Amino acid sequence: MGLLANCLVALVALEHVYILVLEMFLWTTPRGLKAFGMKPPQAEATKLLAANQGLYNGFLAAGLFWSLIHPDPGFAFQLKLFFLGAVSLAALYGAYSVSRRILLIQGLPAIVALVVVILAG
Repeated sequence: MGLLANCLVALVALEHVYILVLEMFLWTTPRGLKAFGMKPPQAEATKLLAANQGLYNGFLAAGLFWSLIHPDPGFAFQLKLFFLGAVSLAALYGAYSVSRRILLIQGLPAIVALVVVILAG
């Protein structure tokens, strides 16, 4: 169960690295426009805000990766709980304030990983 938990944490971390790339570097490209359902003028006007969001997603990914490599299992468990909880809360707020899709795309993987981490702990 611990291996499954760590795999799910890694998947959530990788997802947030991908979101970082989309928001910081691909926001105004066809891939970014499609991913976020935006028109070029809107993307251009919001690219600095998106880059900021991307940086925050990078911090979440870094914390999740940290939780996977920390040598103290107790502290690693606490890191997993904190960062998966942060992703879950951010997804809930994003679903409320921006799009319900965020809950499915970002929230569901984090919540599933959180439950498995707790069960494995």
